[in-house]
Amino acid sequence: MWQRQSTSAFGPDIGGRIMRQGRSYIGVLAPVFLLATSLLLTHTASYKPVIVVHGLFDSPSDFRLLLQFINETHPGTNVTVVDLFDRTESLKPLWIQVEGFRQAIYPIMQNAADGVHLICYSQGGLICRALLSTMPDHNVDTFISLSSPQMGQYGDTKYLKWLFPQHMKSNLYRVCYTHVGQDFSICNYWNDPHHRDLYLNNSNFLALLNDERLHPNATAWKENLLRIRKLVLIGGPDDGVITPWESSLFAFYDDNETVREMRYQPVYLLDTFGLKTLDARGDIALYVVPGISHTDWHSNRTVYEACIAKWLT
Repeated sequence: MWQRQSTSAFGPDIGGRIMRQGRSYIGVLAPVFLLATSLLLTHTASYKPVIVVHGLFDSPSDFRLLLQFINETHPGTNVTVVDLFDRTESLKPLWIQVEGFRQAIYPIMQNAADGVHLICYSQGGLICRALLSTMPDHNVDTFISLSSPQMGQYGDTKYLKWLFPQHMKSNLYRVCYTHVGQDFSICNYWNDPHHRDLYLNNSNFLALLNDERLHPNATAWKENLLRIRKLVLIGGPDDGVITPWESSLFAFYDDNETVREMRYQPVYLLDTFGLKTLDARGDIALYVVPGISHTDWHSNRTVYEACIAKWLT
């Protein structure tokens, strides 16, 4: 009885009309759905691959939160935390590490027609700068240097006390500026402002990378570094490891241990490796974030959202 009343009220062809209307709606909505899907896929696919290089005594497992942050804000991004020179292996000479990371990273670059981004933490920031300087065909868009001692290290830290228990910053030059000392990564960027001549003559990594010691590849290295679109420098006064912490912003001590900011550094004034050129182009972004200890930079959401996320397009 109920079915007959329904049929009588709506007409005997109600099923056919609903099917025809449904097909009509599908026909109208299908192009819209396909367009939205296409736009979503295009947007997702537009994110450049991100390569992460860890620091001293780290390994890829330390960067789980960073990967989570990137996947939340930039879904579908291909992120690679390079699994090389982990933990104590990170003490190996930096030029050896640079070559190893080059072999791992280059295939990723070759498969990224639109380029890649680098996020390089602590000691890894120096490795990445060396990679960029020595790779004439790299395609790095943005180089994010996360609390990295770009102008060197000169300070007593728990790492130094563990590695060189008999030495303090004031006499570590006796070890670092020797052939034996230069076999340890941290000595490759030990920059003692009170023994400048020894640094210039014996540092076989940072002094060369900064073109503070003349070498035949200086012009080419500068041109290679300038291929990047943007340099992002991140650091803060509560880091507790990078000393001075302003080294992460290309500032450093003078011989009185007074910090001179980037634009007063000779490497900037002389534009030895391209820093002044990048600045003149407007392609250096500086972030100073208080309240962040050294081991928290890559796992702090505020740091990620304020300093990193916007560059990963």
